[in-house]
Amino acid sequence: MSTATSPSPASSVGSGSGPMGWLARAEAWLDDKGKAAWIAAMVLAFIFVWPVGLALLAYMIWSGKMGCKSNSLKRGRCAYTASRSTGNSAFDSYRADTLRRLEQEQADFEAFLQRLRDARDKAEFDQFMSDRARAASDDDNNAPKEA
Repeated sequence: MSTATSPSPASSVGSGSGPMGWLARAEAWLDDKGKAAWIAAMVLAFIFVWPVGLALLAYMIWSGKMGCKSNSLKRGRCAYTASRSTGNSAFDSYRADTLRRLEQEQADFEAFLQRLRDARDKAEFDQFMSDRARAASDDDNNAPKEA
């Protein structure tokens, strides 16, 4: 029996040996630096070796690196959410009323646009039907009469 042990596959991946080790370290480094580092790496890759830039862009889209996840939310790198309290109750009340008013205005405007589309569709349909009726009456007037 031999007392020598071979390294496990899991330990060789993170140890830095092989291509997956440095790729994993590079990804972790870029994640620590944030979205700006990912964008800079992609732009530089496009400038120097465009296929690598294209692959990096595809990876960023596929992996959701540019999205707002809970990990990046903790670091404050995503947009401010409207549901979070500022600690100022007067401002929070004003903001809630304003957002509610804006949502109502948006709903009213979308309803107005739908009424405009419906009116346009009805006018186009009425025009089609009148053109069709006129064409049918013209055909009847131009038809040869039997004796």
